[in-house]
Amino acid sequence: MNFRNQVVSFLIFSLLSAVLFACHKGVPREALMFTPESLADRQLQTRVFETDNEGKLLEASAAVLQDLGFTIDESEVKCGVIVCSKDRNVTEFYDVGLSIIASLFFIDYEYPTRQKVLASLVTRPLKEDRITVRITFQHLVWDTKKELIKNERVNEPEIYQEFFSKLSKSVFLTAQEI
Repeated sequence: MNFRNQVVSFLIFSLLSAVLFACHKGVPREALMFTPESLADRQLQTRVFETDNEGKLLEASAAVLQDLGFTIDESEVKCGVIVCSKDRNVTEFYDVGLSIIASLFFIDYEYPTRQKVLASLVTRPLKEDRITVRITFQHLVWDTKKELIKNERVNEPEIYQEFFSKLSKSVFLTAQEI
């Protein structure tokens, strides 16, 4: 390859690179802005506990989650993280009946069969013997073809209130060594 071909190749490569980078706009500004709903969600999902023992708080959190039917999938005490899940069969008898009737007419009837609720808990130490606990719940549903048909955050206040109420009682009992 002679010098002229190298220069032409370099110029073509530079031109294509410039065109490709010019097409990239970056992250939209509104994607990085918090909405009023995100602040409300964070307040719903977060509580502050008056303790300096993050290990005991994580232990109490894991116990509450297990009492609520969750299975601990992962935990990392050093990072203050617990990830757990709860599986459930959501097949309804009428869906099976409709599927049988639909198959008589060669119609493929899909219906929900499996549900999973994921919970992710994170602790973060604050100043003066205080630790924040934030938990988020996610709801996933699969159909008869094992395709994900629903993936949503759970935002019902009752669920978060129930969890934090039980966690507060557990932390209190642990502190009293009962």
